[in-house]
Amino acid sequence: MEEFLIFEWNNIRLNEPPKVTGLEHEAAMKPISLFVIIFLSVSCFGAERPNILLVLVDDMGFSDIGCYGGEINTPNLDKLASSGIRYTAMRNTAKCYTTRASLISGLYFQRTDREFSHTATLGEVLRPSGYHTFWSGKHHATFIPTTRGFDRFYGLVGGACNFWNPGGTPRPGEKEAARKSSASWVVDGQFQKDYSPEDKNWYATDAITDTALNWLKETEDDGKPFFLYMAYTAPHYPLHAWPEDIAKYEGVYDAGYDAIRSARYKRQLEMGLFNAKTTPLSEATPKVPWNELSAEEKKKEIRCMEIYAAMIDRVDQNLGRVFDQLKRTGKFDNTLVLFLSDNGACAEQPTKFIGDVSGELGGLNSFPTVGPSWANVSNTPFRFYKKDSYEGGINTPMIAHWPNGIKQKGSFFRETCHLIDIMPTCIELAGAAYPGESPTPHVKPPDGVSIQPSFTGKSLNRSKPLFWEFGGGAATQQGDMKLVRKKTWELYDLSKDRTETVNLAGKLPKHAAHMEAQWHAWFKECTGMNYAAYKAKLESNKTSNKKSSP
Repeated sequence: MEEFLIFEWNNIRLNEPPKVTGLEHEAAMKPISLFVIIFLSVSCFGAERPNILLVLVDDMGFSDIGCYGGEINTPNLDKLASSGIRYTAMRNTAKCYTTRASLISGLYFQRTDREFSHTATLGEVLRPSGYHTFWSGKHHATFIPTTRGFDRFYGLVGGACNFWNPGGTPRPGEKEAARKSSASWVVDGQFQKDYSPEDKNWYATDAITDTALNWLKETEDDGKPFFLYMAYTAPHYPLHAWPEDIAKYEGVYDAGYDAIRSARYKRQLEMGLFNAKTTPLSEATPKVPWNELSAEEKKKEIRCMEIYAAMIDRVDQNLGRVFDQLKRTGKFDNTLVLFLSDNGACAEQPTKFIGDVSGELGGLNSFPTVGPSWANVSNTPFRFYKKDSYEGGINTPMIAHWPNGIKQKGSFFRETCHLIDIMPTCIELAGAAYPGESPTPHVKPPDGVSIQPSFTGKSLNRSKPLFWEFGGGAATQQGDMKLVRKKTWELYDLSKDRTETVNLAGKLPKHAAHMEAQWHAWFKECTGMNYAAYKAKLESNKTSNKKSSP
């Protein structure tokens, strides 16, 4: 071998023999064997390591893009799906910042925090193995990623922003931008707390892509593979889009929530994404039924969805620009593209804003949101939304495309995956050493497994249940059985009921109790405290913060 992996797993270092005997030896060797195989399969057999393009969109629902049943025009993503793999059970963490920390670290968020404490990032793992590491787009934390393994970073440092002008400084001839708060950006390596771009034609989605393309052009001839993470802020609110993109969708949503949702579900069945028997369309949950809205309310709802669709359309256009660049340089065939969303569609409707909100919907001085009824449509066929641990909150569309490495062209992969699986996959493909150059103490091994077996249609090697927790929501899944909580625990057999319509907790109380115990054990193992104590601490902190507020 060219080098030894140094990786601590349960106090075992891979460059040292495990100091165990008897039955303990077999258990201790399992994780060791996994990572030795990873190293051998890439480094010793001389396979060309792929470039990795990881694309994450923000608050997009499961059914929005065309290849997942949507009517939104996404030809570039649809082409990827037709010659790649669509995942029907890829899971996120139901919330923006928790997903982003888990995706980049390979750990459950409960082991870390918003600042990625006690983790190794994908940049820190891939850069020492010879990769360029680029990150363009959203970073829902406060540190600059160039301090954590990334060669270059450009983008939003925070949760959301105005797409036309993230900052609070009006440009000549403009009113103060509508926003919830002034957004911080990093530009040319410099942190700008209140970023107002000089260019009046600046638009966040386009700027994120422009920057990434410049990096690819600068390094296209140096022979090094790249890892490029493109974290688009679209289609997170506020709903802002170019007028010419909005115009494409005029009239598309005039029929209302139910008609669009039914049409999406029909297309999902026709394309083989789901089976009607095992995945019935869940009950619609509109805030107000379409036929009870006034003409003015319908007009506004239609317009909001037209803008939302235009934002996703623009993402697809920009990805087309990236794909064209990779094709021109001969790198497309050996680039693994992974496209997914950070959580389910968002039902939130904020009402407190800064700046001027008197402008036309979709423009600088507006702050529209898609709302719960359209979010329910976006999450077809599932129910509930972002923040929830039900399928509507945690199920994400994911496409994997890699001409040189994926043999299952135009296929579906139906086994449950989780975004914590991305780190192990990248380690395997890159022949990388974990935890790489991470400077943080107490780094845990990745919680996921590699999804590379799915590239050849094989089952994943997952032996442990999966877990979720955010806010009051929680879930665990083992095999096809899923225990989920909003207020009380509910049990579903996803092999027969993907849309969680028949609660089995009353029929299988022992099974539910066993899974609940597993969830509590996992939570304590991750956080060091039981869930009741954790919730009590949160409530105490909220009370203290209220008392200390002026």
